[in-house]
Order: sequence, then structure tokens, then C-alpha cells
Amino acid sequence: MSGMVWWGLAPAVLLLAVAAAELGARWWLRHRSAYYVFPPGQRIHLHPDPTVFPQLERLVRFEVNSQGERGREVPRGRGSSRLYRVLVAGGSQPEGYLLDQDTSWPGALQRLLETPRHLQRLKASAAHVGNIGRSGVGSEALDLILERVLPRYPRLQAIVILVGASDVIRWIEQGAPASRPAAVRTSDVFRCHREAPFAWTPGMSALAELLRRLRQRWLRPLDLHANACNWVGRARAMRARAAEVSTTMPDPTPMLEHFELHFRRVLERAKLHADRVLVARQSCFDKDYTPEEAAQMWHGGVGQPWREEVTTYYSFDIPSRLMALLDARAARVADEVGVEQLDLTAVLEPSLETYWDWLHLTPAGARTVADAIASVILRQPRSFAVVDHLPVAVPEDPTPHLVTSRCVDSPAS
Repeated sequence: MSGMVWWGLAPAVLLLAVAAAELGARWWLRHRSAYYVFPPGQRIHLHPDPTVFPQLERLVRFEVNSQGERGREVPRGRGSSRLYRVLVAGGSQPEGYLLDQDTSWPGALQRLLETPRHLQRLKASAAHVGNIGRSGVGSEALDLILERVLPRYPRLQAIVILVGASDVIRWIEQGAPASRPAAVRTSDVFRCHREAPFAWTPGMSALAELLRRLRQRWLRPLDLHANACNWVGRARAMRARAAEVSTTMPDPTPMLEHFELHFRRVLERAKLHADRVLVARQSCFDKDYTPEEAAQMWHGGVGQPWREEVTTYYSFDIPSRLMALLDARAARVADEVGVEQLDLTAVLEPSLETYWDWLHLTPAGARTVADAIASVILRQPRSFAVVDHLPVAVPEDPTPHLVTSRCVDSPAS
């Protein structure tokens, strides 16, 4: 009889055990898990469509370490005794989604800093560059990212910030609103976080989410993406057949004030957690385009061309003028907060050798950025000179294209 009672109670006991495990998983995910821009352990191999991206590599590795950074694992043990650790944060240009792990400029920066000669200059036994840049991240999103992730980092030797283009692009996509944009949601910027909704269904349960995270971290399954981002070809065609092209620039004051508020917070947060903060000021492909160059562009639309048909666009000069205004704000804020800055427009040639669209870099462009940022990081100690009556930090072995105080050659506002 007792055996029959036990078998009768077994389903109820099992349900209670599952419920307890689910509640335990929810508590852990809510209170103990960390915020990650990328899932720790993620591995993606991308094959960019060669008809859309002839300048890019045929295989792109996108691999995330256990810290949720695109990059190698952070050295442990004896190799970390004198570690020079750099964190890169920002939007799609530092993310380098369609550039290979070592080709993206944070990856190339890693290879530059870890050479014996440069380690000796840094007085380090090892160097590590972790990249948490993500496409679509603007100043507000980056403010949220640094607020959530920096408290779990040790003191960093350098943080490199590159952000701004998404502020301009999103504002245009939304029709250049005069009001403040809707607040950034946690799920918009973090692939792993504490605020996900759960339900008592298998796919939406906390247990399932916990198992997914453990599988990603421990087994590191490989995702393969063929013809990656081929929507860009459709977006270019959409731009070319635009029904309406506006040549009037809307008042950018709301966008610029929103950017300045959050960009200042970003720099102040970074200063609290790193010995050095470097603003790599956002560059773009700004010139009078040839027909060949114009055919590569897809930006400036009122709407989101990767998910919908867009028929209204701004003329090519409008986004570039907006970027010049935003860059002037970034330069002023960096100067006021007291951090180093590098004008990438001064080091990147505006050509299809450097950019594959208005914003994103080719392998050659990424190498140029990595070289320029490495030169700034390796410039220790700094000496000072005066350029056009403004104090500008220069290396002991000066490199003409580097500017690390207030910009003296920004486009006119």
C-alpha cells in the first residue's frame, strides 16, 4: 500500500521539485547573474555576401570570451601579474561585425600592444583588449552599458570610447523628432541580463534560460551565417530609387543635447574605472561622392531599411553635417571632462579603400584606426605643444596625424 501511495505522490513531488528549481533559477538570474553585451562563449562564423561586400574577407570569426567581450580570454595566473587591460566600448564601428576577429581594429590593437617592444614600453607582461562595442549603440545605450558592466571589472589601464553615429542615424530614422527619444531598454543592448521576463512554459522558463547560458559558455556551439548582411544590397537599391530626397536639415538641437548629456556621463563613468580614457571621435565617409561611391550608400532614410521599405531620404550632405555638429560636441565634452581624444577623420582617407559604406570600415580602414590608437596608448609620458594656439598632446616621437586634446581641425559647425 505504501508503494502505491508513493507512486501516487511521485508526480506531485516531481512538479514541486521542478517549481522549486524554476524559482531558484529565477532568483539566481535576477540577483546573481551579470549584464553582458554579448553572451559569454558565443561563436559565430560569418560569410559576407561577396556581391555586396567585395572589399571584405570571405570568412569572419566573431568570438566572445567568458567576460562577454569580443576578444581573447583574459590572461590568468602568472601571465596576468602585470596585465595592461584595455576595454573598447561604443557602436558598430568598434564592433566591426563584418570584420574578422583579428581584423577589426580592437583585434588589430590587441596584436599591436602584445608585441615585446610595446609590452616593454607599457611596463607590462601581457596586454588584453576586450571589445563590447555593439551595432546600434548610441550615447544613451552606452551610458547604460557602462553603468551595468564597469562595476564588475577590476581597475582598467585604458578605456577607449567610440560612439556617436547611432545617435544621428536613429534620430533620422525616427523622422528627426523634436522631443527626447524613448528610453533605451535593457534588452536593446544586453544579450544577457537580469531583467528578462519569465513564464511557466518550457521555452520562457528561467531554467531554460540558465541552460542556454551554460551551454553557450561551456560548449561554445558554432553558429554559421551564410551571405551575412545581404540586406545591405537591398538597402542600397532602396536608397537609389528613393521617391523623396530632402535637402533641408531639421533642427538637430534635441539630438545634440541628448547626446551631450549621455556622452558626458559615459566619460565620467569611464574615468572612475580606468587610468586613461581615450575618445576615438567618430568618423564617416564624408565627401562629394562619385557615382561608384554613391552606389555603396544606404544611410539617411526615414525608417529602418533592414526591416521595411523606406521611400524618404535626406540628401547625402545632411547626415555628414549632423555628424560634424555632433563631433564638435564630443570634442568639447571630452575637453571639459579632461580625457584624451583622437580625431579619426584626420587619419582616415574618405574612400572605398577605407569605408564600405558611410560609416563602416574595410580591413584597411581598421588597420589605420588600430595604428592610430596604439600610437596614443603607447605615448607615455606625454609632452605638450601648441597647435593653432590650443594645447595639444603629442608623442615624444611626434606622429603628425594624431590630435589628443581639443580638435583644431573639425568640420565647421
